[in-house]
Amino acid sequence: MKKHILFLCSQNKLRSPTAEAIFVDHPAVEVDSAGLNHDAIVPLSEEQLHWADLILVMEKTHRTRLNRKFGKALAGKRVAVLDIPDNYDFMEPELVALLQKKCAAYIPSLGSSCGKR
Repeated sequence: MKKHILFLCSQNKLRSPTAEAIFVDHPAVEVDSAGLNHDAIVPLSEEQLHWADLILVMEKTHRTRLNRKFGKALAGKRVAVLDIPDNYDFMEPELVALLQKKCAAYIPSLGSSCGKR
C-alpha cells in the first residue's frame, strides 16, 4: 500500500507543487500539494488532511498555521517541517535537489527511482 504524502506551503505556487511534481511517479508514494493561504492556487482542505498519512510543510510557520486552522483534523497525523525557505522558483534545480535531500527520510528508496523525469 502506498504512503500518502501531502506537501504544504503558503500559496501552492512554487515549493509544494515542485515537490508534488518530482515525487508523483515514485512507486512507493502518492502525493498531493496545497497552500495554507486562503488565496492559494489549491487551498488546503480537510479532505486532503484525512487522505494524508504524512504532511510535510516547508517552514515552521506553516506547521503553526496548520495547527491553528486545522487542529482537530490533525489528530493522529504526522507533520514534519522540511525547513525550505521561499527562495526558489517552480522546478528550480536547487529546489529539486533540496527537496530530494530533505525528503529522503520520509520517502522509501528515494533516489533509486524518483526525480528522474
